[in-house]
Amino acid sequence: MFKSPAKQTEYLNGPDQVVPSDLVKTWEPVGAVKLKIGDHGPSAHTPISIPTLLKKAAEKYPESNALCVKRDGVWKMTTYREYYEQVRTMAKAFIKLGLEPFHGVCILGFNSPEWFISDLAAIFAGGFAAGIYTTNSPEACEHCAVNCEAQVWIVEDQKQLEKVLKIKNNLPHLKTIIQYSGKPTVEGVLSWDEAMTLGKQQPDHDLEQRLRRIAVNQCSTLIYTSGTTGPPKGVMLSHDNFTWTAHVMSVHVDLVPGKEVMVSFLPLSHVAAQMADIYTSMYTGGTVYFAQPDALKGSLGTTLKEVRPTAFLGVPRVWEKIYEKMMEVGRKTTGVKKSIATWAKSIGLETNERKQRQDFRKPFCFSVANAIVFKKVKAVLGFDRCRIFISAAAPISPDIVRYFHSLDITLTEIYGMSESSGPHSIGLEKAFKVGSVGRAPLGIYTKIHNSDKEGNGEVCMGGRHVSMGYLRMEEKTHEAIDDDGWLHSGDIGKLDSDDYLYITGRLKELIITAGGENVAPVLIEDTLKGELPCLSNCMLIGDKKKFLSILLTLKTNMNLDSGEPLDTLTPACIEWCRSVGSRANNIQDVLSGPDANIMRALQEGIDRANKLAPSNAQRIQKWTILPKDFSIPGGELGPTMKLKRPFVVQKYSETIERFYEG
Repeated sequence: MFKSPAKQTEYLNGPDQVVPSDLVKTWEPVGAVKLKIGDHGPSAHTPISIPTLLKKAAEKYPESNALCVKRDGVWKMTTYREYYEQVRTMAKAFIKLGLEPFHGVCILGFNSPEWFISDLAAIFAGGFAAGIYTTNSPEACEHCAVNCEAQVWIVEDQKQLEKVLKIKNNLPHLKTIIQYSGKPTVEGVLSWDEAMTLGKQQPDHDLEQRLRRIAVNQCSTLIYTSGTTGPPKGVMLSHDNFTWTAHVMSVHVDLVPGKEVMVSFLPLSHVAAQMADIYTSMYTGGTVYFAQPDALKGSLGTTLKEVRPTAFLGVPRVWEKIYEKMMEVGRKTTGVKKSIATWAKSIGLETNERKQRQDFRKPFCFSVANAIVFKKVKAVLGFDRCRIFISAAAPISPDIVRYFHSLDITLTEIYGMSESSGPHSIGLEKAFKVGSVGRAPLGIYTKIHNSDKEGNGEVCMGGRHVSMGYLRMEEKTHEAIDDDGWLHSGDIGKLDSDDYLYITGRLKELIITAGGENVAPVLIEDTLKGELPCLSNCMLIGDKKKFLSILLTLKTNMNLDSGEPLDTLTPACIEWCRSVGSRANNIQDVLSGPDANIMRALQEGIDRANKLAPSNAQRIQKWTILPKDFSIPGGELGPTMKLKRPFVVQKYSETIERFYEG
């Protein structure tokens, strides 16, 4: 087990105190860092703790709905006053059940009011909130729990409970397990109601003592990285990391206090969802509606139409699914309706192209196109009152972005990482460029390290959003944060003359060919997917090789229960097959033979992509179609849908070796 840190001097003026520290980073559980408070502007904003942020929201918006969840077909509302009271009650229960300061509360389940309340209660009680991906194996859960010396586990249901029970004997610090959905059937596991009842029975004294010991420059939350390049690391985020970043982003994107409505569906173990759903909503007094657990399996669209959010944050796969459905509808539209839709989309695209040039005048006939097409499309999608449309967590195809622009849905990108409290730069409706991840708000700084002649170099981040370090990982902390406090992202990017940031690759993913050429795989992969809409995933191969090759997967349907890819092609992929003269309906149809029409069309798409390559060394020479799409159950994708390249290389090593035989 980990060595106990040296006992620190007690500071009892919390929760908004700043304890003395000259450190720019730490890996110690009780560590504190020096806040980068400036003299003016957003960086000079007075630091406050997470308990104070929620308390202020409860005082300002006591009867406004904070959390809304559908149970048994009925929306159940929790006001901000009730939210604050329930967090305090659960915090008192945690303390009674043995939670000590600087120990973890692991939360394993789908988004819900109980998730939010548990997360904040852990922080109020002086512990670390630690969200765990629901797709994690018991072994991955154990890794996180051991790292944060978790004393409390919050699980959604029996399925998640079984993971904890399997590793229980390996968790010496574990004191209690609470199940928030359904009635526990295992002795010793508390139900949510039992834990809340216990909390209500406790006096306030112990909780107040814990709050007095909180400091805004100490750790509040652990965000465990998705583990695409190694074991998950516990990113330490302070109170100030969250509250300051929520303040800056809320002001920067112009969120309206007391008026915003959001849908929570992205995994809350991911920092983007926590920042958007928990913290910006708390900062602005917004209302969060929880999607159903099967949101990403099809029910999200129904929730959006019912809730009609004012802001919507989705990962690229969510936007792709909406795009594919819209394209399917478009293919069935003919005649005059088709002509009107095509005309309207040209108006929508021109509108958003003008915005990129800072020309906000509407094209001629925009009002007509809006009335007969845009308004109706937005209503069908549940976006009729949505002002902010953001894609996060991974690169998105510019073609998909432009498609939404053609519908007068100004989709922009946001860029950041767990280590930057989520956001670093963002495109706004009035300040964006397609292909860029926007600009950093005031108080957030970008530096390009070791840039080449094209201006490409490692993206480094500075500001109060930079994390404290990695829990109990000194070496990894030094690798990520330098002695001046700059966070080295590992991403390759460049800034244009208007300070828009473009991400062009990732250092750890950079392919260096046998000839010494540096190749950023994502750019080539995205170009190819743009040429071949039938592709679901592709992965470039070529590190230390004489030439580049690529693994391709076609778009197939998915088992909605297990998340495993099926053999059958999606309607969009079948449509593409028909367009190239193929009658294929599943992967076996494509691979048996193989299908000459599909092979020819794929080669033509690769040839088109190769013409765009800046050098011969960056052209794809060999390729193959894999029998199954990449997936989380298959191991090729991490919980945030990021490609686990080392795993893919290992899994398909024989296929890759055949590229380079002879």
